[in-house]
Amino acid sequence: MKHITVMGSGSWGTALALLLHKNGHQVTLWSFEEKESQKLIETRENLRYLPGILIPHQITLTHNIEEAIKDREILVIAIPSRFIRENMVNFAPYIKKEQIIVNVSKGLEESSLLRLSQVIQEILPMNPIAVLSGPSHAEEVARDLPTTCVVAATSLKISKMVQDVFMGPKFRVYTNTDMIGVELGGALKNVMALAAGISDGLHFGDNTKAALMTRGIVEITRLGLAMGAQLQTFSGLSGIGDLIVTCTSPHSRNWKAGFLIGQGKTVEDTLQEVHMVVEGIHTAKAALAFSKKYQIEMPIIQEVNSVLFEKKDPKQAVVDLMMRDKTEEQDDWISI
Repeated sequence: MKHITVMGSGSWGTALALLLHKNGHQVTLWSFEEKESQKLIETRENLRYLPGILIPHQITLTHNIEEAIKDREILVIAIPSRFIRENMVNFAPYIKKEQIIVNVSKGLEESSLLRLSQVIQEILPMNPIAVLSGPSHAEEVARDLPTTCVVAATSLKISKMVQDVFMGPKFRVYTNTDMIGVELGGALKNVMALAAGISDGLHFGDNTKAALMTRGIVEITRLGLAMGAQLQTFSGLSGIGDLIVTCTSPHSRNWKAGFLIGQGKTVEDTLQEVHMVVEGIHTAKAALAFSKKYQIEMPIIQEVNSVLFEKKDPKQAVVDLMMRDKTEEQDDWISI
C-alpha cells in the first residue's frame, strides 16, 4: 500500500483517485478551490464532472496543500496544463526530494516551449518524475471499464513502480522509456481531435475524419522525431491509441469543442458550452510554435490555429488542406 495524493479534483483526477483506492492504496484528493473540496466532502460525489459515482469515505478530501502533500510517497498531478507551473511553485515548499511526481495532464507550455515534465523538473530538480498517458476517458475509468495506459519516467525503476501502483484488473499499464514521445502524443492528439470535431460539425463524414487522423499522426510523429522521440511510441497507446479515442468519442471535450466550432459557434461560446477545460485550444498555439522552432511542416496544426485564432472559415481550411501541393505518401514518411 502506498500513500498517494491526487492533486486536482477534475474528472481525471477524481477517476484516478477512485482507481488508486480500488487498488488498495491510501488516497487523498486535493481540490484547488475550497468550496469545491467542501462540496465533495458534503456529497461524496463529483456532481460537475462524474455525477452518479460515489467517492468512498476512505478517500481523504482536502483543499489544504500541506495536508495533501505531507508524508505522501507519490503525488499525481492532474491539473490543467496552463496552470501546472504556478501550482507546482505553490506545492514546491512542501515537497520532499524523495516523493515521486506522476504527471497525468496533457499539454505543452506555450511561453517556454517546454513539455510539462520539463516544467515540473525545473521547479523540482531533485524529484523523480513520471508521466501517465494513453486512451483513457475519465468517465470510463471511473465506471471501472477496461482501460490501458502507458507510463514513462526518468528511470525504468520508477516506471515499473508506477506501473505496479496503477495496474489493476480493469486498468492495464505498460512501461515506456520515451518520455518525449509519450508526452507529445498525449498533448498534440487534443489539437487533432479539434480538427476531427470540426470535420464532424461540418458533416464531412468518416472519410474526412479518417484522413485527418492518419495525416495527424504523421504530423505528430514528424515533430516527435525532430525532438528526439522514438518512432514506435507513436504507433502505441500514447500515440495512435490516444488519437483514436479522442477523435471518435463523445466523451472527448476536444472533439465536442471542435464539433461546436464546425457548427459555426465561436471559440468563446464553445468554451462556455463545454464547461470543461479544452486542452487542445490551449495547446494549439504551442504546437504551432514547436513546429516553427523545429522547422517541421504541420499543415493540420496550422489550419486549426487559423480557425481558432484568425477566424478562418473551417470549410476553407479543409479545402486548403486538400489542395496542398501533390506529394507521395511513402516519400512523405521517408522525409520524417
